[in-house]
Amino acid sequence: MIDLTKVKAAARKAAFARRRVAHDAAGPGCAAVLSGVLAGYRGVPLAGYMPIRTEIDPLPAMEEAAAHGPVGVPVIQGEGLPLRFSRWEPGCVLKDGPFGARIPEVDDFFEPEILIVPLVAFDRSGGRLGYGGGFYDRTLEGLRAKRATLAIGFAYAAQEASGLPLEPTDQPLDMLVTETEVFMF
Repeated sequence: MIDLTKVKAAARKAAFARRRVAHDAAGPGCAAVLSGVLAGYRGVPLAGYMPIRTEIDPLPAMEEAAAHGPVGVPVIQGEGLPLRFSRWEPGCVLKDGPFGARIPEVDDFFEPEILIVPLVAFDRSGGRLGYGGGFYDRTLEGLRAKRATLAIGFAYAAQEASGLPLEPTDQPLDMLVTETEVFMF
């Protein structure tokens, strides 16, 4: 019997190595394609993320979007719980949150209709391998039960993988944006 936990751990390890190389080689402008995509959704409430470690940086695109409508960042409420999203603006006061991600000092929660989703690896059919906590899967499932919610994965092209070890609870992406292209699923 295949131990999916071990398979996912090995897939994450390989993907982190690819992401590190891409991150080290990245220059400015990695969010330009994402900015172009988000321009078509001006004013729609969205949530991005505060990049940690070697994640591709969505902040320039989030800054542009914040000029047109609400933008939030994820706040972890606890293990096994979905994320909540607190309003973020360029230059707002931040504090340390779980896992090293910064969050707004003052909570102002809202529900986004678009989520820019960080990831470890993706495939060309909308599959996403995250960090293993299930936060985005639980969150997307809950939001999608209420209304259409667009999940946009944001990653370096080098994070693409085939044969990702996915489970039925893994929520698919609707779109994937890299520093060079856009995939629609």
